[in-house]
Amino acid sequence: MKPVTEPILRAAANAFDFGGPVVCDARHYGEGHINDTFVVWREDHSKRFILQRINTDTFTDPVGLMENICGVTRHLRAKILAEGGDPSRETLSLVKTRDGADFVTDNRGRVWRLMPFIENADCYQSATPELFAASGRAFGRFQYMLRDYPAQTLHETIPHFHDTEVRFGQFLAALEADKLNRAKGVSAETQFFLARKEDCGVA
Repeated sequence: MKPVTEPILRAAANAFDFGGPVVCDARHYGEGHINDTFVVWREDHSKRFILQRINTDTFTDPVGLMENICGVTRHLRAKILAEGGDPSRETLSLVKTRDGADFVTDNRGRVWRLMPFIENADCYQSATPELFAASGRAFGRFQYMLRDYPAQTLHETIPHFHDTEVRFGQFLAALEADKLNRAKGVSAETQFFLARKEDCGVA
């Protein structure tokens, strides 16, 4: 994606309803690798937000992507409230545009979304066994809360992304091509996966 300048960022931010004027700094925030992520503030610095430009090279159907996110987060929000939880911290929230939409497309076709910044939270780039266990519990709860979500309404925003049989076929093709001559150094790992080929259809 092309670099984002301060005027572009400010124009995108001002499309959203911050509840007051906004200040921007055209510097990336965090360690993400797909979307462009920035932090922006209300002018009085009373609250900050995450502004993201969606990578439409990766997500070629940004409308479908945002419909998925909005549907899933609404579902989760209702469940969390029913359990007495705090949806502002336990699920993603989106800030509406000044026109009441969930995202905005600018005059160059760039797609933007805005979320409240979740304060006093951590994002880890590596994990201990304890963090892996905690993430597994969190993901399990996420899946459980979506057990009655109408999955047929979801858009497949990246074809075959979660298709384990297709992924295994890609693995076999890469293994056979061995373009960088590295397969011989990971034979134990490849044998592990080859021995579990039938599991791909189950997953």
